[in-house]
Amino acid sequence: MKTTTKTLTQRPAWKALTAHHKKIKNLHLRELFADDPKRGERMTAAAAGLFLDFSKGRITDKTIKLLIQLANESDLRGQIAAMFGGEKINLTENRAVLHVALRAPKGTTIMADGKNVVPEVHAVLEKMTAFAVRIRSGAWKGHTGKRIRNVINIGIGGSDLGPVMAYEALKHYSDRSLTFRFVSNVDGIDFVEATRDLKPAETLFIVSSKTFTTLETMTNAQRARDWLLNGLGGNAKAVAKHFVAVSTNEKKVSAFGIDPANMFGFWDWVGGRYSMDSAIGLSTMLAIGPENFRALLKGFHTMDEHFRTAPFEKNLPALMGLLSIWNNDFFGASTVAVLPYEQYLKRFPAYLQQLTMESNGKHVTLAGKKVDYETGPIYWGEPGTNGQHSFYQLIHQGTRLIPCDFIAFGQALTPLGRHHDILLANVFAQAEALAFGKTAAEVKAEGTAAWLVPHRVFEGNRPSNVILADRLTPEILGKLVALYEHSVFTQGVIWDIDSFDQWGVELGKILAQRIVPELESKTAPRLKHDSSTNNLIRRCRKLKGNR
Repeated sequence: MKTTTKTLTQRPAWKALTAHHKKIKNLHLRELFADDPKRGERMTAAAAGLFLDFSKGRITDKTIKLLIQLANESDLRGQIAAMFGGEKINLTENRAVLHVALRAPKGTTIMADGKNVVPEVHAVLEKMTAFAVRIRSGAWKGHTGKRIRNVINIGIGGSDLGPVMAYEALKHYSDRSLTFRFVSNVDGIDFVEATRDLKPAETLFIVSSKTFTTLETMTNAQRARDWLLNGLGGNAKAVAKHFVAVSTNEKKVSAFGIDPANMFGFWDWVGGRYSMDSAIGLSTMLAIGPENFRALLKGFHTMDEHFRTAPFEKNLPALMGLLSIWNNDFFGASTVAVLPYEQYLKRFPAYLQQLTMESNGKHVTLAGKKVDYETGPIYWGEPGTNGQHSFYQLIHQGTRLIPCDFIAFGQALTPLGRHHDILLANVFAQAEALAFGKTAAEVKAEGTAAWLVPHRVFEGNRPSNVILADRLTPEILGKLVALYEHSVFTQGVIWDIDSFDQWGVELGKILAQRIVPELESKTAPRLKHDSSTNNLIRRCRKLKGNR
């Protein structure tokens, strides 16, 4: 655990970074590159099949040196060891944080509460594998004897975003004879549209809820149960042939009608947003097959080991996390745009929103003291080149500084003439334009009218990272996700916050449970909310025809 007793802003490296920032904050990337012709080759790091170019950040060699000093003063290395060692670093919930155990190879020892958890992980993985083989081969039959052709995952948050992202990212490797849908929103439209064209006799539901009590998930699960039984003559025995559960609550799973033998468990030391490689990834395994799923796990583990062992100056997740702190806390960049130039990664930014903002959207330190610095930037983004024709305008010429992570692949999964070369050209061109811009003199030299010149100037000096890999494979996806997981961890350690609890989602849930019966009551309820909430409830009751 941490050895320093100094708060973040009291640490020598933080003070040195503050002074350093004052000296270099007005330096332009045009100047930095002109003064250092080898900068673009030197400020890079490569590991585990990923190449990171961070040379277009507003940094110098001294910046990196001071950031690494800050990591050391914050005991990042010790905290990494504590996480991998099964210590209860999720302090507010008194839990270990062991998503790294989900992808540890057989024979590895990772301890939690005096017990090696890796054998249990592999037991679940083998159970998932056997089930996936039965579904994909057609050996598993539905209630009427027909094979399963449709799979619907019902979950929310980490039980949905990971599986959705992974399915879209790895669709190239999926079994196209199977249809996959994902239901998360309690808005009934989500369920209706997911099932509209499907046959109950050929549909399997995966209900993903650790407690089997999550309001949105269980509301949708009950709706799915009713839909199935209405389509299959009302025989409750059909549920066991068309539902499986990813849960730890065997009693409630059994009461729902699911055979406990078809319940896939996971553990308290896995947070929802870190669980896509646990049994929560069952739909992923069904889609891409056990072999590809294990390749995904291998990618995760490879990046885990790199993060655990590599020196910080060559450590991709550590470097990305430290650079994010530099941009967020010293340049005041409150958002990060994640821009994958790969259509299969269209849901990757949405996945990262939960991973990053639920983890580091915290306002107090581990000791419960209010922070006096910024934490948790806002992550967002869209695939390139689509984003170039919408929000890139603001990034290039707006008043906000928005660091960008560009993600690209040297080879296309679906080669189609010149498409991929054009795609890659756009990645590199956008990073170049953001860094160097276009001066007034350059605009004038093109013969632009004087009145128009200010409108066509690009200030540049917008920082970006470029992450490059060979091609998008299951293994590379695992590495990419783990890269951001550990970058988030790095930031949380520096900020001295708990990156693994999520109390911020609780209050709204509790209030919603109180409001539901007030909306549904046949008689006018006695409302005790604020005047706005009371008025909204009354108005909605009138719209529904209630008093």
